[in-house]
Amino acid sequence: MKLAIPLVESKLSQHFGHCQEFAIVDVNVDSKKIVSTELLTPPAHEPGVLPKWLSSLNVNVIIAGGIGQRAQQLFTNNGIDVVVGAPVDTAENIALAYVNKTLVSGTNVCDH
Repeated sequence: MKLAIPLVESKLSQHFGHCQEFAIVDVNVDSKKIVSTELLTPPAHEPGVLPKWLSSLNVNVIIAGGIGQRAQQLFTNNGIDVVVGAPVDTAENIALAYVNKTLVSGTNVCDH
């Protein structure tokens, strides 16, 4: 499974569209271990660009602090599950919490 986690200064970005980079974390669901982590600079933030880009990288899930409703719909349309309200932490900690079903998600911090 591949997870996309938007980062600012090596921690989860509260607004995915304003991140500096994405951590693409490949996890083995059976062993619940990280296989690899790749840090990628995203293309320019324009409507529809990030969902298509992440889909082309075979991402299954995006985990964000905040993400707009339209963006969530675009991710879903591209076959990517969306988790919002994730806490600020490192990509590895978030990915491991997700596969271990201990990730606490809260309020979507994005209001558009």
